[in-house]
Amino acid sequence: MGQVRAFFTEEDAIGVVEIILILVVLIGLVIIFKKQLITLVNTILSKVVRQSDTI
Repeated sequence: MGQVRAFFTEEDAIGVVEIILILVVLIGLVIIFKKQLITLVNTILSKVVRQSDTI
């Protein structure tokens, strides 16, 4: 009986599952908003390049 209770109170695997779920959600968001992210990154990089010429 003590082993069953110890198995259910063990929380090491829960952290791994949470990390995997977070990664799946982030990858899904990147896939959904791919075009918007590419546009945003290109805009930011062009501003950085343009303003680095003035420095």
